[in-house]
Order: sequence, then C-alpha cells, then structure tokens
Amino acid sequence: MEREKSLANCCNVNENPCNMCMPMGGILAFKGLEQSMVIIHGSQGCATYMRRHMAEHFNEPVDVASSSLNEKGTIYGGEKNLKQGLDNVIKAYRPGVVGILTTCLAETIGEDIDRISQEYLKERGCNDLPVVTVNSPGYGGTHTEGYWLTLRRIVTKLARKTETHSKINVIIPNISPADIREIKRILQLMQVEYVLLPDFSDTLDRPYQRPYRKIPEGGTKLADIVAMGGAAATIQFGLTVDDSMSPGKYLESEFGVPLYNLPLPMGVENTDLFINLLIKLTGNHLPPAIEQERGRLLDCMIDSHKYNAQGSSVIFGEPENVYGVVKICLENGIYPVVVATGSKNHNLKQLLDDLLVNSPVRCTVITEADFTTIRQKSRGRANIAIGSSDGRYLTEKEGIPLVRYGFPIHDRTGGQRLLSVGYAGTTMFLDRVTNTLLEYKHKHYRRSMYQMFYQGEQEGQEFSAESCGEHYVMFMPSDVKQ
Repeated sequence: MEREKSLANCCNVNENPCNMCMPMGGILAFKGLEQSMVIIHGSQGCATYMRRHMAEHFNEPVDVASSSLNEKGTIYGGEKNLKQGLDNVIKAYRPGVVGILTTCLAETIGEDIDRISQEYLKERGCNDLPVVTVNSPGYGGTHTEGYWLTLRRIVTKLARKTETHSKINVIIPNISPADIREIKRILQLMQVEYVLLPDFSDTLDRPYQRPYRKIPEGGTKLADIVAMGGAAATIQFGLTVDDSMSPGKYLESEFGVPLYNLPLPMGVENTDLFINLLIKLTGNHLPPAIEQERGRLLDCMIDSHKYNAQGSSVIFGEPENVYGVVKICLENGIYPVVVATGSKNHNLKQLLDDLLVNSPVRCTVITEADFTTIRQKSRGRANIAIGSSDGRYLTEKEGIPLVRYGFPIHDRTGGQRLLSVGYAGTTMFLDRVTNTLLEYKHKHYRRSMYQMFYQGEQEGQEFSAESCGEHYVMFMPSDVKQ
C-alpha cells in the first residue's frame, strides 16, 4: 500500500529514449535521392544535431541546411528565414530536388511550409525545381515515422501515371548502405529491372575520390520515381508500416500498382519470401550463386546452433529491423526476452504476437521504449543485446554484450558497412551474434560456475517499478523458461 502511495504522484516519463526525432528519418530518406539537398525549417541546433548524428554513423560529411529560426522568427514567423535559406541552398548546391522538413519549433508556431515553398518558387521563377515538403515535428513521431512519411511524400509529389512497364518498385526501410548494395546485387543476379527507393548506398558511403563533390553521386533518379506509377509491382519491406505512411500503399491506391508487403529479408524464411516473390513476378530461375549462399547459411546455422541455444536476447531498434532480428533469433534458438522499439507501433506488436506464440521463454514487448526500461526488463534475463550503439549501457551497467546493428552506431567505425540482409548477410550477422555469445561465455563461465555451485547465488534481480511506454508480456502458459 505504501509503495502504491509513493508511486501515486509519479508520471510516465521517457528517459534516454530508444529513438531519434522525426526529421532525422526524413533526412535519411532525402539522402537517397539523386542530387538532393535538405533544409530544416527550425533552429540551427536541430540541423547541427542531425548532421553530427549522421556524420558519426556513416563516417561521411553530411550537409543539411537550416533556416536558422531565432527569437524574432519565432515571434513574427520564419517565412523570411526559409526563403533566404532556399536562396542559399540553390546558389551553393544547385540541387535537382529540395526537401523541406520542419522541426518542433516551426510546427508549434504554425508555419505553412507548403504555402511558403509554392510562393517562393513562383517569386523566383523556378517552378521546374521539385520541392518536397514534410511536416515532421519531433513530437509527431520517431525517426522511423519521419523516414516513411518522407518516402510517402516523395512518391506523392513525384510519381505519375505513366505507360505500364516491366520494372519492379523496391521500397526499403532504414538499412545500412551495405545492405542496400546486397539487395541490389540480388536483384541483378535475378535479372530484375527495378527502381529502388531510397538508394543511399553511394551517397552515404561514397568511395574516396577527388575533387570533393558537395552532393555525392548516386541516389534514386527522379525520372525513375516519376515512372513508379507504371511499374509492374511494388515490393515494400514494410510490414510494420501504417498505411497512412506507406508509399507502396499510395502507388497501389492511386495508380493500381500491386503491392507486396514483405518483411526485411533477414533469416532463411524472410529471404525465401523475397526470392520466391521475385521468381513469381519475373518467371526467372534461381541463380546457382544465390542457391549456394542459402546452403552456406544453413551450414552456418548447423555450425552455430549448439552455442546459440544458450542465448537469451534483448532486441531493440526500428520496428522493421527489430522484426527481422527477432525472426533470425527464433530460427536459431536465441529466444528473445525483451523486444523494444521507440515507436508507438501496434503493427509490430501484432506481428510479434504470432511470432512469439510458440516461444518457450517469457518475452516482454515494449513500444515507446526508453533504455532505462529496457535495462530493467533485461536485467538478469538476457545474455546478449542486439541493436544500435545507444544500447551500450546494457553492457556498461548490466554486463550484457551488445551486437551493434541498425542506426546509429557511434562508438565503432564501419556501421555503414555492416551487412545483415539476404542469405549472405544473414550468415555474417549470425556469425557476429554467435561469436559474441562465445566471447561472453568464455569471459564469465568460471565466475558464474563458482557463484552458482560454491556461493549458492542465483542470477536475476527484482525489477524497479519505474517504466515507460506500453508493455506486453508474451509467453506460453506452461513450460516457461526463465
């Protein structure tokens, strides 16, 4: 009773959230377009924070402009700042397309970026320049929602009804440039004509070259996006994406392009779904190279299953990526005990309901999660964590080793080169996980054996009552393994 009274005045807060703000995802999407430049309508600090975050992950210079809203602009409106910022962007970069994203400040004072951008193009006589506006206040969602909403806005703005052609639209979530290159390689091996959106495999992981280019080469061509309305089909790796933010759903409803919504091709079953769909849509045969990669993945699973059976995982990150990792873990006996995302994503929860129904281990699923809660729920239960480097405190404070996957990775180099999709990528991902489990075992097993058999100590601690977000506990009613 006293405990309940002491918590009566507590509120549900988010401490060290498991996500970043909405415009961050929008920038990622725009960086996948050819000759694109982004301007953030808000304070200069917002653009600086996002530039630094992306530059440290991709180890590339990342240019993001800002309208530099200050106190005066906040009170009297930021229209003048935004127009001046667009002048500077066009003069300095000569972009082929401009993306305008808003921040909390611009949205709170009610800036109408659609009207301002249209007026600007009319005043400057540059109506041919595509400008895509996205309302993306930080309180409107996470970087995941910002990413998908921006893709939807890009397609809505640029795609047109064209003559039907044989290309297949491939729309991807936020994955590493190495993963994007792997998906492109698979498509090429399968002899598929495609339009991949967004393609930041080169723009955010460019080779060293001189002279330096302000806007790197690469990205999805605007002409290809225009033609997406006439494609034979759309493959969207977006099972968890709400229809209101789905570019594939827009292409289907507006232009009648059939939508195939698939999970990210991570693990055997999910990659099989992707490959089998390509065979079905194109009529092409499975190339021997891909068949061999699948065989090597199966061999890898056989090699590592005796180690992975000891794994209990905590998985966190963006919903689509989290779902892919959970799938790999379950295929290899690494039962998740905590699955978390910073998004308020009920699609993920429903998908996990089906996926975890036969898991012998109790699993807590947390949406709108923060790392304080993830740590509390993982304490004494998990022996491996999989997610971005923002989860490094799971290692520092709880002793749970972290396999870095997703965005951002700030405390290691090479985050942009981590390969995790397809049969070959899954094999490399599984090796990283298995070797981390082995390292953890060899580092701790003598001490844990001593404590268990000579000191009589049991693992596990009481959880704190502090929490955030929505929690769902999933487990089989019998034969529960703690």
